[in-house]
Amino acid sequence: MQPAELQQTFQQLRQEADKVLVGQEEPFELLVIALLTGGHVLLEGVPGTAKTLMAKTLAHLVQVRFGRIQFTPDLMPSDILGTSVFDMSRGQFYLRRGPIFTQILLADEINRAPAKTQSALLEAMEERQVNLEGERHLLEPPFMVIATQNPVEYEGTYPLPEAQLDRFLFKVIVPYIPTDTEVEVLRRYHQGFDAHDLAATSLEAQLSAAQVLAARRLINAIVVEDGILTYIARLAAASRQSPDLVLGASTRASTHVLLAAKTCAAIQGRDYVTPDDVKYVTPPIYRHRLLLKPEAEIEGLDADAVIQRLLGQVEVPR
Repeated sequence: MQPAELQQTFQQLRQEADKVLVGQEEPFELLVIALLTGGHVLLEGVPGTAKTLMAKTLAHLVQVRFGRIQFTPDLMPSDILGTSVFDMSRGQFYLRRGPIFTQILLADEINRAPAKTQSALLEAMEERQVNLEGERHLLEPPFMVIATQNPVEYEGTYPLPEAQLDRFLFKVIVPYIPTDTEVEVLRRYHQGFDAHDLAATSLEAQLSAAQVLAARRLINAIVVEDGILTYIARLAAASRQSPDLVLGASTRASTHVLLAAKTCAAIQGRDYVTPDDVKYVTPPIYRHRLLLKPEAEIEGLDADAVIQRLLGQVEVPR
């Protein structure tokens, strides 16, 4: 696979997604970038902004298995990973695999479950494997977690700790769509669109699991000059020295910026990374990793505003 082929495939993915999604082009694009990069995504938005629909659409467009877990306060780690069950007829235990044994996993309302259950995802997200009863079970590639959370309702929720947030490649904000775009959504529903029956929308898969892995090999070969590497490192250093922040970007954040920028270049048909690629992927990679000082919050700043300051302060390589 060449960059031009990947660019064409990406355009086809977007065209197919437009049959279902309206006004959420950038969040869907970031989902595709995360899949091709090999990362996970945290989708944040109020209920009814098509977060679940976006995940299901991606799974329909890529020929992989899709699973969903509805996180609740009583959810246990074994409900995610699986457990050993005794078979009376055979007189032995066998592993009943949990829903995590899939390829694209939707973790719906992830902050509804307690920390013990949330942590059950950590090893799977980082190592692409699960340890059960002392045995290691590899997860079938390409494995991707798409988690959702509601930014408004906090009662009965368990905020994700920094260690788990750092496992997500992107935190994608799913906003309300403009009024004219919402009119188009209403028109489609009036004409019979059913979000629960995507098969009726004639969505055609554009990627197989093997093609995703081939795309990742192509992305690994994208050229990155030393000036770009220095630019990424200086952005991270600037975040750690920022007077607005208690906690800056981690080294993992820098590596994620590098990998996502390479993917961004590849889907545009280029075999090299530009500073604009870095600028595009930095906000969704940084926003869930930065911890603001109380004074900055009092001033009305949020993570995105601080990130824009950082991007404006650090010199862009020629």
